[in-house]
This record gives sequence, structure tokens and C-alpha cells, in this order.
Amino acid sequence: MKPLAECRVAVLGIGLMGGSLAGALRGHCRSVVGIARRSETVEDAVGRGWIDGGGTDPTAILLEVDIVVLATPVRAILRQIREFGPLFADGSLVLDLGSTKREIVEAMAGLPISVQPLGGHPMCGKETSGLEAADPGLYRGCTFILSPLERTSAEALELGRALVETVGAHPLVLDAARQDRLVATLSHLPYLLACSLVRTADAITSGDPAAWEIVAGGYRDTSRLAGGGVEMMLDILATNRRFVLEAAGVFREELDRLLRRIDVEDAEGLRESLVFSRDERRRMFP
Repeated sequence: MKPLAECRVAVLGIGLMGGSLAGALRGHCRSVVGIARRSETVEDAVGRGWIDGGGTDPTAILLEVDIVVLATPVRAILRQIREFGPLFADGSLVLDLGSTKREIVEAMAGLPISVQPLGGHPMCGKETSGLEAADPGLYRGCTFILSPLERTSAEALELGRALVETVGAHPLVLDAARQDRLVATLSHLPYLLACSLVRTADAITSGDPAAWEIVAGGYRDTSRLAGGGVEMMLDILATNRRFVLEAAGVFREELDRLLRRIDVEDAEGLRESLVFSRDERRRMFP
């Protein structure tokens, strides 16, 4: 496969994630083009200096590039793999940015044998979405998971690593199912907890005008994820249902354990649980 510096890259979906990636890649490869539903989005990305050009018709672009990055929501990626598979050039690398991997990797297995598939999941983002929120520095310092298929060549994986490192991220190779199980607990469950917290606050405090006068940083920090993109999260929860439910079940058990100790006034048991959580959090983030 060509080295990254000689590759023509197409980013399909130039919102927050795709626009940021395109902007970070431009100047490090032969060219970067964007594909979007609206020509105005392409023009905006060109004006910002994040792509060299692009269009709204994938059929006019995909056969001419060496790397295709699918930067749309998960269920859109699944449709695009099926729809655009015949349009990918022989020998091209097809990389996605979806937040869940098992279903995407399974769909990639059906791509033409001449195409090199590679699952990807950058562990970064914002609560805001769209090209206007994009930032070429978004990937800097983040972990970028890569999930190769059995058919993915060593050369294709190395090209994927080079792309990840070029945008400032750290590649981590993980099996698709393993990554889905981990992110269900470390990324997707926290979103559900934030949503539940917002609904709880609304149910208990919305009738009292003093609530928003005393809202503290703890509530702002723990509810932050609830402000994220709903459509993206619907895709994530639909395609990682099994592992999200598993993580939520364990969380429910842990919360019930704390509540029982409060209810029976088990001060020592409660202290033990709180100390463990404090020490574990400090160990994770010293």
C-alpha cells in the first residue's frame, strides 16, 4: 500500500469527527476530499482550509481515492458499507470512526476482497456536533482504537496506525467485541447515568425556583454527557445493546448495595464502599 504522504483520502461525513480528522490530515497526505449531503457543507470545509475539495456524490469520488474514512453515525456506516462497497477502489483502505465495532466489522467482512477493511473508534468528541464544532486538534492525545479483521493485511493496519499517529492520537489494537464490552462500561453507561440524573433532578427540583441558584459543579460535571448528540447515542445503544445492559445491571447492583447500607445505617460498610471508590478513582486518575 502507498505511504500516507502519497495517499488521496476521502472523508465521508464532514461533521464534528470527520471535519476534525480531515483538518488534521490535510497537508500530511496527497489530498483530502470531503463527501457530504449538502454542497454548502463541502464549501464551508473548503473555506476553513480543512479539505482540498469534495462533493455530494460518492460515486464520483470513491473510486479515485486510496483511503476512505466513514465518519457518520453507526447505522449510517452500516448502510454505506453495503451501498458503496462496489465503489471502493482496489487496494484501498476503508476505515470507520463508529463508536461500536462488532456490527461494523461484520459488515466489513462482506466488502470486495480487493478492499482492505479496518474498524476504528477514536475516544474523543464534544457535546456539540456539526462542522462548526470541528477542530483539527480534537484527536490530539486521545486513544484511537483499531479493530482489524482476519483479512486485514499487516500493511493496511500499519497505514491505519500512521493515519492515527498523524492526527496526534495513540493507536490501540483491540478485537471488536472486546472494545464494545469495554466502551459499554467506560463510555456508553456514563451517558445513561447522566440522562437519569437529569431526569431525577427534573422530577425532584423542577418545582422549586431555588434549585438553579444552588446547582453545584458536581451536578454540572456528572450531567455533562446528557448534552450530547441524541441520534448518535441512539445508534450506539442499538448496536451495543448486550454489553450496555450487562454494564447497567452491574451498576444497579452496586447502587443497591450503597442504598441498603444507608437504609440500615451500616456506617462501616458504607465507609468501606466509599473509601474503595475514592482510592480506585485516584489510582485511575492520579
